[in-house]
Amino acid sequence: MLNLLRLTVLRELKHRGTLAAVATAMSYSPSAVSQQLTLLESEVGAPLLERDGRRVRLTPQAEILVTHTELVLRQLDRAEAEIAASLHELSGTVRVAAFQTAMLTLVPAALSWLRDTHPTVRIEVVQAEPDTALPALLARDIDLSITETFPGHGRPAQPGELSHHTLCEDTMRLAVRDPAVRELPDLARHPWVMEPLGTPARQWTASLCHDAGFEPDVVFESADMLVHARLAAQGHAVAFLPDLLWFDRAPEVTLLDPTSAYRRTIVATVRSGSDDHPLIRILLVALRHAAEQARSDRAQAARAG
Repeated sequence: MLNLLRLTVLRELKHRGTLAAVATAMSYSPSAVSQQLTLLESEVGAPLLERDGRRVRLTPQAEILVTHTELVLRQLDRAEAEIAASLHELSGTVRVAAFQTAMLTLVPAALSWLRDTHPTVRIEVVQAEPDTALPALLARDIDLSITETFPGHGRPAQPGELSHHTLCEDTMRLAVRDPAVRELPDLARHPWVMEPLGTPARQWTASLCHDAGFEPDVVFESADMLVHARLAAQGHAVAFLPDLLWFDRAPEVTLLDPTSAYRRTIVATVRSGSDDHPLIRILLVALRHAAEQARSDRAQAARAG
């Protein structure tokens, strides 16, 4: 019979890429990781790793094993959820990763709701952009990831591995100081601040500019939306800014009314098999409550303005 611990080591190697990274994640020495994989090869009766420069690559037989290991771990997630549901008191820890504006708005409001309604639930949160949060979710470093998607720039599907739950839609507005600007094509000659290359937000913004007939002049690059807002407010750049950014203050820059395309979707993602865990369910309730509160606060601020 195959050893589940050794299969988990192989799965970790699939997600983390190096023996050293696996050793760090599992609190093993690199030699212990190597020994576990050697024993697994002996049990399987086939090579599981191939050299690829300084790294190793999984063989087709190893990929088969990882696929079945994922199924086993998913079933164990369901077992854990059933056990938690059978208990009278809801308690435990959920590890969360959230990108910046969700960390500023949705997470604190959700934590406040949980503190009042389920004080024995512990939420541990790390700020992380979607490109690092989703791999961390698959590697089981976290239990839930709050991410963003943009029209026409969805993330590659990972059938059966992840489950997505929409929290809210968030309007993206053009932030400008030039009173002559009325719509996106008017910004062809303006300097821009955008998120780093390769991020969904950058790809979405650049594609909108291209569709409007110009190549944006990206002078500033930052993953920090507060930096974007400050540069736009002082007239150094134009930017797309999300409504969630104005959760506790009025904008210091003119925000143009958006088109229907200027939106992003805020999504909570968990591993398939953990959807029914009571802690995940109650956290999703808290996050949706926070999203509704943010929407209501924004609408009230707009009426007051």
